[in-house]
Amino acid sequence: MYMLTAFVAISFSLSLSAQDKTVKKIIEIGTTDNRTMEHDDFLANVIGGRIVGSAALTEAEAWVKEQFESWGLEVMVQEAGQINVGFNRGPWFGRMLSEDGMVLHFGTPSYTAGTRGKQAGHVLMEPKTRRDLDRMKGALKGAWVLLDAESNGMAIDWSPKADEQRAEVIAKNEEIDKENNEIRRWNFEHRDAEPKPMKEYESAPALFYREMVDAGVLGFIRSAKVPLQVMYDRANCYNITMENLPKVCDICLDEAQFKVIKEKVQRKDIFQLEFEIRNHFYRGPVKYHNVIGILRGSKYPKEYVLAGGHLDSYDIGSGAVDDGNGTSVTMEAARLVALSGAKPKRTMLFCIWTGEEFGLLGSKFFVENKTVPLDKISNYFNRDGGPLCATGISVPPAMYDDFVEVCKPIMNLNPDFPFTVEKRQGPPQARPTRAGGSDHAYFTMNGVPAISFRETDPKGYNFEYREIWHTERDIYNKVIPEYMEHSAVVTAVVMYGLANLDHLLSRDGLYKE
Repeated sequence: MYMLTAFVAISFSLSLSAQDKTVKKIIEIGTTDNRTMEHDDFLANVIGGRIVGSAALTEAEAWVKEQFESWGLEVMVQEAGQINVGFNRGPWFGRMLSEDGMVLHFGTPSYTAGTRGKQAGHVLMEPKTRRDLDRMKGALKGAWVLLDAESNGMAIDWSPKADEQRAEVIAKNEEIDKENNEIRRWNFEHRDAEPKPMKEYESAPALFYREMVDAGVLGFIRSAKVPLQVMYDRANCYNITMENLPKVCDICLDEAQFKVIKEKVQRKDIFQLEFEIRNHFYRGPVKYHNVIGILRGSKYPKEYVLAGGHLDSYDIGSGAVDDGNGTSVTMEAARLVALSGAKPKRTMLFCIWTGEEFGLLGSKFFVENKTVPLDKISNYFNRDGGPLCATGISVPPAMYDDFVEVCKPIMNLNPDFPFTVEKRQGPPQARPTRAGGSDHAYFTMNGVPAISFRETDPKGYNFEYREIWHTERDIYNKVIPEYMEHSAVVTAVVMYGLANLDHLLSRDGLYKE
């Protein structure tokens, strides 16, 4: 009995020694040869913006797979969906042709039309009534049309459903216009009655969209706040085919420039706008994939610790932050663990998701198809915020002791970024019933722990997430290297520590039952 006890004690001691050695190796590589920024540089500056259905996203998927394999990881490439037609974005240019001309600051949502080379044309305000449309229909051909609706980043909806809703508003406005015509006659003599305002259809601006397209307009222009937030054609992109491609441009223009141009139109100044927009479509279907690096567990291979970020991005910027940041940190955590020679007890999955911006498509597919047993996931760490520093974590009481033990090696890893583990106070929250936010959502909806690191700006670099969120400023010079590099080490160490526990993290008190 004594010999058996001694043998178990020696085995346990050797196991801890090997674990400590591996953690030290992770930290050594992570502090002397950190490649996080190389990953982000390649994604943002070599590949660029990675919208679903683009050649850039397809290339990025292949590159991530290649990187994982080069570090000795097993790789799962999981098809999460497809889109009928692909979209690639080229350069875009615009200017106002007049004595006080200017270069235009604008963007176009993905899956909207480009120009046919350089196209110049006069500018009109959109018609609001059928009477206005009849009055100006001959002038619409070759015109750029200003819309009163402010851009929300999404494309103008030209679906049949939107046309039906426009028709309802147009019919109501016909009645209002008749009443206003009577008011105008009254005011010819009395001059004291206010006309009734026309109704707007905010979710699908341009009431006479279809009629203006048929009349031959070059495109529509909406005012947009700076930094420009420009996304995609949410309503129509999955219904576009090579036979029904969008025909006219959808331009989101700097609000200050829009105001100048609108005033010139209202004064009836003579000028033109010229645009060259290289938005290109190609035949599909175009498939998109999750790319998952796998390090198999030696003792509990069917239990899992996960970390992830999403590979797709909007293409008005280069996706360096959203979510090149999360992808790069996850990839570097995978590299550090792999190069350390780690042999974790349970399986570690490094998940590079697809289609997050189009509705969490990749992580949803992973969860709903039960790629791994959901009750065997110890935790999923999601990174999809700013390029900030992982400086702590807040966990339910039942997980606290495990996290304190696992996080010991990183508590004082960098004096500038002390790491803390906090015990959550108060009753547990209800399990979410609706998706939203980021790729953690479908995990939490299914009761899986998805507790991510607290990310802060300890050195005060004044990063503001709203400035880059889906905007033209989501570019490489907005990332913060020392924060991302440190976060990669933290992710690697904590994932490895959880993978080596003799038990899954307790879910007691995680969600309100």
